Amino acid sequence: MMRITLTGGGTGGHIYPLLAVADTIKTLAKAPVDFSYIGPHSPLNKEFTDRAIRIRSILSSKIRRYADIRNMFDIPKFFVSIFQSLFWLYIEMPDVVFSKGGPGAFTVVLAAWFYRIPVVIHESDAVPGLTNRLSGYLAAKIALAFSSAAESFPKRKIAFTGNPIRAALLEDRPEQMTAKKNLGFNSELPLLVVVGGSQGSMKINTFIAEHLKEILSVTQVYHQVGATNARVVQDFLTPALATIDAALWVRYKMIPYLELSETVKAFSAADVILSRAGSGAIYEIASFRKPAILIPLTGSANDHQRANAYAYSLAGAAAVFEENNLGIHLFTAKLKEILEKPERRQKMIDAAKHFFTPEAAEIIAKEVLLLGWR
Repeated sequence: MMRITLTGGGTGGHIYPLLAVADTIKTLAKAPVDFSYIGPHSPLNKEFTDRAIRIRSILSSKIRRYADIRNMFDIPKFFVSIFQSLFWLYIEMPDVVFSKGGPGAFTVVLAAWFYRIPVVIHESDAVPGLTNRLSGYLAAKIALAFSSAAESFPKRKIAFTGNPIRAALLEDRPEQMTAKKNLGFNSELPLLVVVGGSQGSMKINTFIAEHLKEILSVTQVYHQVGATNARVVQDFLTPALATIDAALWVRYKMIPYLELSETVKAFSAADVILSRAGSGAIYEIASFRKPAILIPLTGSANDHQRANAYAYSLAGAAAVFEENNLGIHLFTAKLKEILEKPERRQKMIDAAKHFFTPEAAEIIAKEVLLLGWR
């Protein structure tokens, strides 16, 4: 029986691609595969236990190359996590390790190199993070989502695979008009779906709340605000009640969090999707072939969201607004252009279709299996 260890940071951007590849490996493998996960504690770890994947917890530490008081805590945690990774990898002794990068993953990759266990890493961003740049020296194979990341790795190791997304997002998609009706919207009017990641984005939430009247004059809005932000956003919206008549107000719906099945419905219903620019979000939007408006997170590590956004924009599938240039007049003008110019809209749909790589999880899974059988 082949043994495979997964590792990565504790966010959805790390864990969901790991799960996508693991699920694909199960369908491709000719014999049972024993999976384990070594990484930091995360609320999303339940996804592993639901799949009978063992979890071995280690401390999470972020490697910073600048002066920061948090280094006083993270540097000791980093060295502790090295010993934890050595211990758990010795217990598991897998045939291959698949790393998604992120806090905590590098010590597992380092331990795998020590035990001479082959490693496959996946870099989902246009600008690689430090964990994966370091891991690239120790990895046997490196999978990339953006071609611009290639300059950070040895050419002989890299393959362009795209970004694996959850298989459930590709299944049972309703027709757009039906999806709009099921969400309680007018199927004849355009719909803007606003997402800010699982936690929501207060910058985006505030922008939508402050300019809701202008936006609703252009389109209906389905707004995911984040589970912890719902009350705050509701407070922001209260003054708008006095200025927006009932005919417009029914065009707006707010939801704290989108479960997987709700994401499928919302993205199927959308005419345009407004989002941050994490790689996972971009590839999920592209899989639905929807025009996007991206607002990259200012201050993301290595400014990777900005690089992701402009790489996707260069492909022709998105418009980009930086946080400090996010004005309502430019925003509604761009939104109208996408919604009211069929030629422009179709070009963005075609660009999204060509950007998305539905076989990403399969390509990576085959490479992991190939190394595991050696």
